[in-house]
Amino acid sequence: MGVLAGAEPFALPGTSGAGFLLCHGFTATPAGLRGWGEHLSAAGFAVRCPLLPGHGTRWQDLNRTTWQDWYGAVREELLALRAECDQVFVGGLSMGGTLALALAQEFDWISGLVLVNPSVTRLSMDAKVLPLLARVIPSIPAIGNDIAKPGETELAYPRTPVRAAASLAKLWRVVRTRLDQVTQPVLLLRSRVDHVVEPENARIVLAGVAGPDVTEVVLEKSFHVATQDYDAELIFNRSVEFARRLRAGQVGAG
Repeated sequence: MGVLAGAEPFALPGTSGAGFLLCHGFTATPAGLRGWGEHLSAAGFAVRCPLLPGHGTRWQDLNRTTWQDWYGAVREELLALRAECDQVFVGGLSMGGTLALALAQEFDWISGLVLVNPSVTRLSMDAKVLPLLARVIPSIPAIGNDIAKPGETELAYPRTPVRAAASLAKLWRVVRTRLDQVTQPVLLLRSRVDHVVEPENARIVLAGVAGPDVTEVVLEKSFHVATQDYDAELIFNRSVEFARRLRAGQVGAG
């Protein structure tokens, strides 16, 4: 099966010499970040947003991939962007935020992270049960489309693949144990009401990262897929302000 219409990866030009890698979430697609990417491009940033392996086709395909596949895809795009730009930032939504943190742990030259409702755990889902569950059933109800704004629909799978979810839980553990290796500036935007990622995720990230320049913004109007919700423009504008401040050398200026 081919890629679903609208789920394609995208790359947008920039004029400033700086780039932004955007990472989409689990079972989602680049469609949920296209508005973000277009805003960044209009502000002068070159933008890349890959379609992660197993995504954008059928949920069954995602069960044939692992977190190493997803990380390999964003890593490859990061290095390609680095070859084109003098400075690179990474943004991510949900699992995309997890992948952004993993990239920062490997590459200290990343200039800053913008994390929107990043995930590093799931209190309501015992990760130890997932591999056992995967032997019995291939999928569970969907997690996508958590949006408060009427008329907005996330392009995401109608089911959550269990084997892939078990691999995501492994990625969470890897990233959590290395949060102190994230020394870059971080802008974390979290929805006050999120039916997918629990508040503990933001607390873990904010307490664990080691950089001196960490800002939290609470999104009052949006649910989990905030890049398609009422606070989308706030996310877009704060991302540009954050990156421009860092490019101007104002680290720690809030």
